[in-house]
Amino acid sequence: MTTRATRAQRRRTAAALAVILAVLSAFVFRLVDIQVVHADDHVAEGVNTGNLGSTQIIAGARGDITDSAGTVLASSVLVYDSQLDPKLIREFEEQTDEKKKPALSWDEASERIADIVGLTGDDVRSAVADRLAQDPDSRYVKLVNGLSTEQYLQLRELKTDDGLAYIAMIPRSVRVYPNGAVAGSALGFLDGSGKARYGVERMENACLSAENGEMTYLRGLGGVKIPGSEQITPATDGGTVQLTINSDLNWYLQQMIAEEAKKQGAQAGSVTVVDVKTGKIRAMAEYPTVDPNDVDSVDDDYWRSQIFSYWFEPGSTFKPITAASVINEGAATPLTSVTAPDHKKFANGAVVNDPFNHPTYQYTFAGALIDSSNVSLSQFGTMISPEKRYDYLKKFGVAKKTAVDFPEELAGLIHDPKTWDYQTLYTTTFGQAFTVTPAQIAGAYQALANGGEKVDLSLIESCTTADGTVIEPDAPKSERVVSEETAKTVQRMLENVAVQGGLAKTIEVPGYRIGIKTGTAQKSNGKGGYKSGVYFTNMAGMAPIEDPQFVVLVTLDEPTRIRNSGATAAAFQKAMTQVLKTYRVAPSSQPMDELLPKFD
Repeated sequence: MTTRATRAQRRRTAAALAVILAVLSAFVFRLVDIQVVHADDHVAEGVNTGNLGSTQIIAGARGDITDSAGTVLASSVLVYDSQLDPKLIREFEEQTDEKKKPALSWDEASERIADIVGLTGDDVRSAVADRLAQDPDSRYVKLVNGLSTEQYLQLRELKTDDGLAYIAMIPRSVRVYPNGAVAGSALGFLDGSGKARYGVERMENACLSAENGEMTYLRGLGGVKIPGSEQITPATDGGTVQLTINSDLNWYLQQMIAEEAKKQGAQAGSVTVVDVKTGKIRAMAEYPTVDPNDVDSVDDDYWRSQIFSYWFEPGSTFKPITAASVINEGAATPLTSVTAPDHKKFANGAVVNDPFNHPTYQYTFAGALIDSSNVSLSQFGTMISPEKRYDYLKKFGVAKKTAVDFPEELAGLIHDPKTWDYQTLYTTTFGQAFTVTPAQIAGAYQALANGGEKVDLSLIESCTTADGTVIEPDAPKSERVVSEETAKTVQRMLENVAVQGGLAKTIEVPGYRIGIKTGTAQKSNGKGGYKSGVYFTNMAGMAPIEDPQFVVLVTLDEPTRIRNSGATAAAFQKAMTQVLKTYRVAPSSQPMDELLPKFD
C-alpha cells in the first residue's frame, strides 16, 4: 500500500519534471525561432546594427557587344583587388592559444600569399608592418589589384582551408575589347570610373548595364564567417547588344583606309557601308580610330566617331541630289542642256567657277555630272525654286540627325531659303553653303539606290537581356523622297560618271556595273572663308547598278599627295570590291544601256 508521503513525493517529482520540460520547450522554441523561423531577420538585424555583420558586393557583369554574326567585340571580366587586415594579423600572431591560431604562421602565410600575387614575402610583410607602425588598429592594407580568377581561387583556398581570415578579395568588373581597335569608334569605351563614354557603350548603356547584388553574413571570433548566416541578393547581369556591323569587313576596311590615308598624306579617313534594302550599317571604318583597350593611344578628337560627329560641306557628291530634285519635279531630263563656260557671272551678280578650265560647252545634265560642272549645276538647280530644293535636301537628310542618334552626332546645318543671298542660291546646287556628316551622305545615297525610298539608317540589331528576352528596336521608318523612275534615272547618270569620268579605270570593279560621284569640299578657316589649297574629299557610290545592294562612302580629310577627290578613288575601288566579295553579291548580268551624251 502506497503511503500518503510516497504519493506526495511523486507529485512533487512530476511537477518538477513538468517545470523542467516547460523550460526546455521554451528554450527549444526560442532556438528554432531564432535559428530557423526568423533566422534571416536576425541576420539582417545583426548586419544592419553592425553586430559583427559584413556585406560583400556581388558584382553583376556588364553585357557583351557583338557584331552581326555574334563575334564578341566588347565584354566584361571579373578581376579581384586583394587586401589584408593588419590588425587581425597582429592579433593572430599574439594569440597564445594554438587552437585559435591559423594553420600557417604569418611568415609562412606571407610567403604563400606573395607567391600567388606576384610579390616577395618581404614585400608583403613590409607592407603590413609599415601599416601597423602608422596605425596599430588599421584594418586595411592594399595587396595587389586586378588578380585573375585563378589567383582568387588560390587565395580563397588559403583563407578557408588554412584559416587566413585576414585575406580579402574584392571583385571588380573590367571591360575588355578582344578585337582591339576594330570598330573602336563605333563601340566607344568606359572611363576609369566605369561610366560609358561615346559610341554604343553610351548609346546602349541601359541594355548593357548590370545590377550588383550583395551577400551579408555574421562574423564570429577572428572575423570568421558564421555558417548559415549568409543572406544573398543575386546580381543581374547586363544584356547583350548585337550590332549590324560585320567585324571582319570592318577590320579589312580599317587597315585599308589607314594605308590609303597615309599614302595620300591625309589627316584622317573613313569608309561607311550601308545595306541598301535595310539601311543597316555594315561597316564604320575610321582612321585614326580609338582602341578602347588603350584610349590614350590616339588624340581625344578621335574618341568620337567622325562618321557621325564631323560635318563639312559635301561638295559635288550632292550634285546627284540636285539632279534627283530637278528631274523629280519634271523641270529637266538627263538630256536637257545648258550653255556653260568655265566661269559665269549671273545677272544678279553671283559668280560661279568650274573646277577646271574649258571652253564654253553645251552640257547635258548627264554630262554636267560626269565633268562635275558647277556652272552647269547652278543653271539646272535653279530650274526649280529655292524652297523646293530646300525641301528635297531636308528629305534626303540634310540638317537632321540620322535615326541612329549616335552619341555626339551632329545634325549639320542649312539655312532657311528665305535668308539665302544670290551666291547661296547657286552654291547650294553643287554642295556648298550647307553641311552634312558622312552618315548623312551615306543615307542620301541609300535613298537613290533604293528606288527613291529612304530607309532610316540603323546600327543595332537587338538587345538580349540576361534572362534571354530578345528586344528588337522598332522597324526602321521609310519615306519616299523621289519616284522610282527618278531614282533609276539618276542611277543611270551615276553609272555614266563611273564609265565616262576621269577616274573610270581607277574605280572599275571587274564584273560589276557601279555608279559613283566624287566630291571635293572646301574647308572652313573659321573666319567666314575657306582654307587655301586643302580639301575634304569624298566619293560615294552603289553597286551593282542594275539592282543596288550596297552603298559605299569613302572620305579623306586634307589629302596632300592628290588634293582632289581622285585621292579617294583607289580606296573606294578596294572598299567596294571587298564589300561585294564579303556578301557574295552576284556579278552584273545585264549590259549597260547606251551611254548618255555629255554634250548636246
